[in-house]
Amino acid sequence: MSLIHNLCERLVRHPKRVVFPEGNDERILQAARKFSSKQLGVPIILGDRLEIKKIAEQLNIKLEHMRIINPLNSEERPRFKEILRSMERFKDETNASLESLLNKSSFFATLMLAESQADAIVSGANSQASSALKPLLQIIPAQGANKLISSVNIFDLQEPATGKDKELFLADCAVIPEPTVEQLAQIAVKTAALSYQLTNKKPRVAFLSYTSHAEGKEKYASIEKVKAATLAAKTLAKTINIEMEIDGELQLDAALDPRVAKNKSVTGTVAGNANVLIFPDLQSANIASKLINYFTHCRQYGPILTGLSKPAAEISRGTNAGDIFGTAVMVASQAIDHNLLYPTDSYLNEDIRDILK
Repeated sequence: MSLIHNLCERLVRHPKRVVFPEGNDERILQAARKFSSKQLGVPIILGDRLEIKKIAEQLNIKLEHMRIINPLNSEERPRFKEILRSMERFKDETNASLESLLNKSSFFATLMLAESQADAIVSGANSQASSALKPLLQIIPAQGANKLISSVNIFDLQEPATGKDKELFLADCAVIPEPTVEQLAQIAVKTAALSYQLTNKKPRVAFLSYTSHAEGKEKYASIEKVKAATLAAKTLAKTINIEMEIDGELQLDAALDPRVAKNKSVTGTVAGNANVLIFPDLQSANIASKLINYFTHCRQYGPILTGLSKPAAEISRGTNAGDIFGTAVMVASQAIDHNLLYPTDSYLNEDIRDILK
């Protein structure tokens, strides 16, 4: 059975509340209807009630068991304004400025998440990535001390040779343009933890490059960076309670295809069997993610943010309703095992810093 099917079965037993800031978007209403009709929890739709009802009628979407909240006249506005004012970032803002922020559905939805009025958020359907990310980064605390926020794209597809279901987790596709060695290591371990929590399969993490195990070859900074990040991630992984395999640097085909790995004499437990792909930079990750989506038309979920203390996704404006639904399932499922997915980040210890010296 597919990943999304398995997670839906879990959510029926542990339903969650997902808030959608862009409630007047047709794709959001379609995804929210499916989330509700499958009894996975309660979708919370933000926007003008009359406008949302009009759009729903045009699409023949029933709004039963879905909450609709208009941030412009919500009774929570006074309390939310004081919450904003209590934050260091907003303490010097004028009353009018705070009111203006609360008029934005993205900020209002993020405050609902922060105040546990929702378990997860899916935003970005009709806004630029920076606009969707801004309230999340400003209001939702980072998990632990490292403050690193990154993203994961999840592909739910089939093995070409066997037809069996397969999941791929790609990072970082949306947040950090040029990650450092330490950041790459953190991204890898966080992504592996997410993959384990959602699939219950051992993470096999491949740090990708344009060469595989380039020992004895001419040294290039890009390769050395991936090598160092691989070593740092292996140390980092020992400090959390999730067993995983990590290898790098690996070419993409050697990481995914056992036949190619064998022909290229690339050995190890990850070669040919990777399910977590860590890219050296955002540019390569984003391009690869869109290439997979364009040419395969497989199910894609995310980007899902990692490193925040609450489950959140910042989706692309080009995402369809089915993938929005799947993304909602992913972040809602994160909320089920929150402590497993977000352990303390005290693991950023001196061992890692020694490696990076």
